[in-house]
Amino acid sequence: MATTVVRYQHEGKPAWGVVHERRIAPLSRHYASTADFINEGIDEAHASTPAQALLALDRVALLSPITGDRQFLCQGTNYASHVRESGMDPTRIGFNTLFTKAPSSLASAHDDVVRPAHVRLLDYEIELGLVMRRSLRGATTVGNGELHHWLAGVTIVNDISARDVQLPQGQFYKGKSYRTFGPAGPYLLLLSAEEWLRWPELRMRLAVNGQLRQDSYCGDMIYKPYQTLTELSALHDLDAGDLIATGTPAGCAARAPGKLALWAMKHLLSDATKWSLFIQKGLDNPAYLRPGDVITAAIRSDDGRLDLGEQRNRVVAA
Repeated sequence: MATTVVRYQHEGKPAWGVVHERRIAPLSRHYASTADFINEGIDEAHASTPAQALLALDRVALLSPITGDRQFLCQGTNYASHVRESGMDPTRIGFNTLFTKAPSSLASAHDDVVRPAHVRLLDYEIELGLVMRRSLRGATTVGNGELHHWLAGVTIVNDISARDVQLPQGQFYKGKSYRTFGPAGPYLLLLSAEEWLRWPELRMRLAVNGQLRQDSYCGDMIYKPYQTLTELSALHDLDAGDLIATGTPAGCAARAPGKLALWAMKHLLSDATKWSLFIQKGLDNPAYLRPGDVITAAIRSDDGRLDLGEQRNRVVAA
């Protein structure tokens, strides 16, 4: 059975606990980071019982279960539906798009998302976050049935993106790394070996002001978790608590122009003109986030046995 872990603020200090029926069973020790919890507290979390649940979940402030000292890695164009809405053919995605996001962008599942004053095209991306269980150092081939050896659990990530920075400037890191651009949690759901086999069944849903925008199963991923772990291991080291956001499905605010417009932009317009038109068209798109909007995001299996909780973040102006 999956173990639902939270990091929360209690009596002015961060603490860790296990959720049982809307109540928290506090863990006995203080863990300064996600790595410390995974390395030293995961066994106590698995052993937690409902009788130890002393705190009401609704009475505490939840924090991101991923602390800011961890790596925040991401995949792009990794869902067939999102690739199609971006004007590309999923069968022609010949490589895994990998990039990083600043750990300082991490926020809680209920924090405000702050739109910088110069950003006008603010977008959302619900993603399944994979959290490392142990160090992965040196090129390693990870099998589909071996995820439980390397991964501790899953969490919700909203990869907030300033499209008018990311795309015209060609800078994923810059456009996605402003503070509060990485809501994570509310739960870190620890999975057993059998439960890890169910990751394709997890259903992601994101709504803005109650209007459903994204609704897809994780099985739509192009590059699967075991493939991504294998590739990342050949690039650099991974450690316990590091976060990998695995891409987003269709339904983002950003849309690709039609084929004729794409041809004209490529052959007839300068880059400056092309991106100026992109921004002007985006300003007329009501799907982009504006101050006052409320984003809700949830990931769970249809039978409810795997439930990562729900995020609720309000967009505010800087």
